[in-house]
Amino acid sequence: MSHFTTFTDLPLSEPILQAIDDLGFKELTAIQAHILPYTLAHQDAIGQAQTGTGKTATFLLTIIQSLLTRPFTADEERYLGEPRAVVMAPTRELAQQIFDDCLALTKYTGLHSVCIMGGTNYETQQHELERQYVDILVATPGRLIDLVNRGMVYLDRVEVLVLDEADRMLDMGFIPDIKRLVGKMPANTDRQSLLFSATFNQDVMNLAYRWLHEPQFVEIEPEHKTSELVEQHFYLLSESQKLAALERILADSAVGKVIIFANRKDQVKRLYHKLRQAHKIVMLSGDVIQQKREKYLQRFKEGHASILVATDVAGRGIHVDDISHVINYTLPDQPDDYVHRIGRTGRAGQTGISISFVSEDDAFNIPELEKHLDSKFTLEQWQE
Repeated sequence: MSHFTTFTDLPLSEPILQAIDDLGFKELTAIQAHILPYTLAHQDAIGQAQTGTGKTATFLLTIIQSLLTRPFTADEERYLGEPRAVVMAPTRELAQQIFDDCLALTKYTGLHSVCIMGGTNYETQQHELERQYVDILVATPGRLIDLVNRGMVYLDRVEVLVLDEADRMLDMGFIPDIKRLVGKMPANTDRQSLLFSATFNQDVMNLAYRWLHEPQFVEIEPEHKTSELVEQHFYLLSESQKLAALERILADSAVGKVIIFANRKDQVKRLYHKLRQAHKIVMLSGDVIQQKREKYLQRFKEGHASILVATDVAGRGIHVDDISHVINYTLPDQPDDYVHRIGRTGRAGQTGISISFVSEDDAFNIPELEKHLDSKFTLEQWQE
């Protein structure tokens, strides 16, 4: 379908091309080349794509182009708190990431974007919503429903709806909220809707058919489920050996920036307290309030902290290019989460190392993971 290879091949307005040029984007990624011809022609679409494939720019460009092509006329009434486009994302980190990209891409357009999510105070968000008309609203579902109920946001004029990481929204139980929100929007024949998901399972497809109008399906096979640039190690050890093993790895001079993943918030907290005496470390989990999360992530990005310990929810949407190691202190229950975790290293052409601890508590996750990645792991005995 697509004969587009660069951004300049696309029917995009001058202000958008200028912003793309500033960002240094030239070539379209696979998902962009396949899906933009449909979405720029105002068709609904469902795209299967992993994080890091350029899908955020795909839907943002669609939204921005659509809003610029149909500006409000002087005699059309507009109301405050009434967005023209809504992007919903499951986690605050992802919402923030999308919002940052949105600001970069709308730089020359005069469009007003607002990001609303839990963990940030109402006054600031109210001010943003009331400062001027809202064109693009990026939101987590919980906070959005809250503001709709308070009469601060109205969804009756939404022209474009985007649901990002739909599979994640299902896992996190957001679907009833989203259902209520979509119910307040124009019918799916009167708006454009785009849905993105890393997996196309039956549940995701049901959502697509319920909320989208005759969608185009675009499936991009991940080039490699796990990056060829990541060297993976699995060490067999007991639960009681893990901390000492971790300390030894962190003491190695070859270890630069490292993310340590654990499955539960309490494990993250415990690791943070155990390691903070000897290391510059920050932590990200659902318990950490939003302002602190952003501050911690910034410290890690800028190198003021060399270790980040996190849960999976916090692990999505972390884009830091120079991570040398990812350590799975506990193996995740979902194979997809493993792929996400180790994909935090080996980015931007760099090589990376992932180390997974396999204790009696983790071992039962291995077969499922091997099946998902279609490979057999070599389990090495940890040498004390």
